[in-house]
Amino acid sequence: MPHPLSLGQVRSVLTGSIRPLGARQVPSAIDKQPAKGPQAVHELGLAGDQQADRRVHGGIDKAVHCYAWSHYAWWQAYYPQQPLFGQPGAFGENLSLDGMTENDVCIGDVLQIGSARFAVSQGRQPCFKLNLRFELPDMAAQVQDSLRAGWYLRVLQEGTLQAGDSVTLLERPHPDYSVATLLALIRDRETRPALLDPVLQLPLPDSWRKLFAHRRAAGEVEDWARRMQGTD
Repeated sequence: MPHPLSLGQVRSVLTGSIRPLGARQVPSAIDKQPAKGPQAVHELGLAGDQQADRRVHGGIDKAVHCYAWSHYAWWQAYYPQQPLFGQPGAFGENLSLDGMTENDVCIGDVLQIGSARFAVSQGRQPCFKLNLRFELPDMAAQVQDSLRAGWYLRVLQEGTLQAGDSVTLLERPHPDYSVATLLALIRDRETRPALLDPVLQLPLPDSWRKLFAHRRAAGEVEDWARRMQGTD
């Protein structure tokens, strides 16, 4: 890209600690709270932020979770009595962002936020912990169906960031593959090789490469029961 481009701005930086969630008392750090001032960013995410199950949350490819603040108005329209939609952090995001959604970021985008540098790694595949957090048995499915799921960042350069920082696009190697585009392929149970072959050429994290490769090879979709409902 000839010049860096501002995509949006950080509204809030949030971190959380592991605690029991919902009636099932499942360990989770989805309850994120605002962190004031500059926050250190390390290879595995924000300093002081925790993840309860590192098999599916956190790690290098899911170091920082981003969510569009503009989505909150959409959710509030459906659930006006839900107090969690009144402030950032309802979806367990680390960065609440103004001015950008899943349609505005692409797989492999290189972003500068504060003194830290990131790559967009994948979209979020919502899990049953959203059902527990919102006390709705199908909230994970609603998030997936709406494509308002958020996305993850991989840390390329450690540094610090804070609310008010600009999100600057430095590189966009795959402009045809927004996060929303890949989330739609997952939601729509897509298995056609003509659509999946170019996706498998992207710099996907291992979990997404395995998902799309299985669909391509087997012509069938993975089982969502465990992820969406917490059952095998």
